[in-house]
Amino acid sequence: MMRMVADIIPHTADGCFELTIVSGAGLEYRLLFSEPEEPPPEAGYGIVFALDGDATFRTLAETVRMQTRKPKGYEPIVVVGIGYPSRQPFDLERRCRDFTMLKEGATLPKRPDGREWPPHGEADRFLDFLEREVLAWAEKRWRLDPARRAIVGHSLGGLLVLHALFVRPRLFTHYVAGSPSVWWADQEVLNELEHFKRERRAGCSVRLLLAIGAEELEDMLEGVELVAERAAPLVGEGFGLEKVLFPGEEHTSVLPSLLSRVPKLLSTSGPRRD
Repeated sequence: MMRMVADIIPHTADGCFELTIVSGAGLEYRLLFSEPEEPPPEAGYGIVFALDGDATFRTLAETVRMQTRKPKGYEPIVVVGIGYPSRQPFDLERRCRDFTMLKEGATLPKRPDGREWPPHGEADRFLDFLEREVLAWAEKRWRLDPARRAIVGHSLGGLLVLHALFVRPRLFTHYVAGSPSVWWADQEVLNELEHFKRERRAGCSVRLLLAIGAEELEDMLEGVELVAERAAPLVGEGFGLEKVLFPGEEHTSVLPSLLSRVPKLLSTSGPRRD
């Protein structure tokens, strides 16, 4: 299990704090939290895990704070940002390790700078960490709604979101994949999608939001189209799919638009999973 390296560090008066921890696998993370001011509803708080927390946490936490204001706001949501010791918005070394999967014989494109790819392929170990350590810790601190549990990621983080949906569909109820790197490992995530379609378990209710900027590279746009087309036959019977193309946005500028959709998505819950 994860162990704390330092005490809880409060950020400001807005309910945000952080923990520096070491995972059971011996990797250090900065966990960023935003907790609601109001008590949980009868079913519990919704919760959303934001990958690349140093890039996404603050924007998402403020988005949630504004969109859950009463009397007309959505039900309250706990936000968890997964950050790294480097505090870089996108720590390529760590995210490459955590957000990608291995496929024997797969090829990766050459990097623009000519360097080798960092160590990669530990997506399943990272999902173990989220489930057995971070989520388990959160469930002890807050009363959480099992029907409102989301994960949001962008680029390689979007790839991780799709991987999580197709191999562990019961881990979350809402999956937000922004500009996912479908190209990784010869589009291995599409093979995982086909396996998910064949083996999908009855009673598993999930919602997927696919989003991308209209000004992104052609191969990124094609990847999102392929996922949407192949997932379309699943719609209904507990599977929800929404694809959003944000006009005028490119790979980085799309992030605020993507995050703005999360509270509304999480307000739409599926059947109870108690």
